[in-house]
Amino acid sequence: MPLQILETQAKPFLKWAGGKGQLIDQIKECLPKEFSITGKIEKYIEPFVGGGALFFWLSQNFEIKEPYLYDINSEIITAYRTIKSKVYVLIDELEDLEKQYLKLNDPGREKFYYKKRTEYNHFIEKKIANNVIKRTALLVFLNKTCFNGLFRVNSQGLYNVPFGRYENPTICDEENLIAVNQALKNAEIEYRDFAYCLKVADSDTFVYFDPPYRPISKTANFTSYIKNGFDDAEQKRLKETFVQLDQIGAKVMLSNSDPKDKFFDHLYRDYEIKRLTATRLINCDSSRRGLVKEVLITNY
Repeated sequence: MPLQILETQAKPFLKWAGGKGQLIDQIKECLPKEFSITGKIEKYIEPFVGGGALFFWLSQNFEIKEPYLYDINSEIITAYRTIKSKVYVLIDELEDLEKQYLKLNDPGREKFYYKKRTEYNHFIEKKIANNVIKRTALLVFLNKTCFNGLFRVNSQGLYNVPFGRYENPTICDEENLIAVNQALKNAEIEYRDFAYCLKVADSDTFVYFDPPYRPISKTANFTSYIKNGFDDAEQKRLKETFVQLDQIGAKVMLSNSDPKDKFFDHLYRDYEIKRLTATRLINCDSSRRGLVKEVLITNY
């Protein structure tokens, strides 16, 4: 039977462009059928963990014996590790930031935001690896108070999202951070390229790929969450990894955009392709926000 649902369900602790929270009801219908029968997932690997919406939902509805969460974004991995090991210290730091921020007027908040963005970028620019509590707290603060809740970096890897004017943002969501901490208690969290999953996966593994989405048009590539981006060559390398996982008997699922040139229909023509409907909320042109199609590809 599935695990008993916790009173507070863990959800992503960061706002995340392309996050899967809104698609869970559609994705869960496409999970391997044996999960519903056994209530268990022997080994779960998510090589682009990002906001982690699917992992958090799965962890509270199924027994995951061995969860592996990877990402090439070292700041995201640092944040996950910090919440796993030092959540209460992080909560104290976030509570302090929240109190400082909310008592300011709008011009004061904007000034405070850019001061903290500069402080955060100093850690990245100088490659300061310690003080993970401060770095994670700044990352969460910026994510909750920036424009549209983006995680976007420039070619130097520095966070460059402008200030967002929210009246009363929740910067410290204590209940959710504690729930996330519980969800992560058995997880292996590592800074890895997605192909590393081949060293861990076997025939009892479920792998979910949620890579940076391929732009649906030439003007749609508004964001990069790693400084070198994720181009078509990387998409093709990811497909090779998908095939290798299929060959060893792993169950594999992959999400991506649905570009007009049918790039993924051609690339994954030997696999099952479904289309899901998502709501695009992040676009500088409000007229271009709305319902979009995404592809969901499986090898089963």
